[in-house]
Amino acid sequence: QVQFVESGGGLVQPGGSLRLSCVGSGTFFSAYTMGWYRQAPGKQRELVATISRSGRGNYTDSAKGRFTISRDNAGKMVYLQMNSLKPEDTAVYYCNRNPADINRWGQGTQVTVSS
Repeated sequence: QVQFVESGGGLVQPGGSLRLSCVGSGTFFSAYTMGWYRQAPGKQRELVATISRSGRGNYTDSAKGRFTISRDNAGKMVYLQMNSLKPEDTAVYYCNRNPADINRWGQGTQVTVSS
């Protein structure tokens, strides 16, 4: 199965911003709730935010007020705008369906928040 492909990560100072992008595939992309996940060193992968088929976003407490998830169904894209980044946001970020499809995990994109 075709995996999702994430991009947009990088090194940013605390308080900075990044916009992550994810390109999907498949005929029924718009039919799925999508999510952004992250995995920090030594920790399990965790959910950060989800977006419904209609574009309604939901956020974990760590992301609420700082991150914004959006999607472009025609382009099969999902985005994560991250503002006011903190060192604890450092992780590899992934997108996937929600619930996640274990066969579609991509390589992720590294986000490092450090001064």
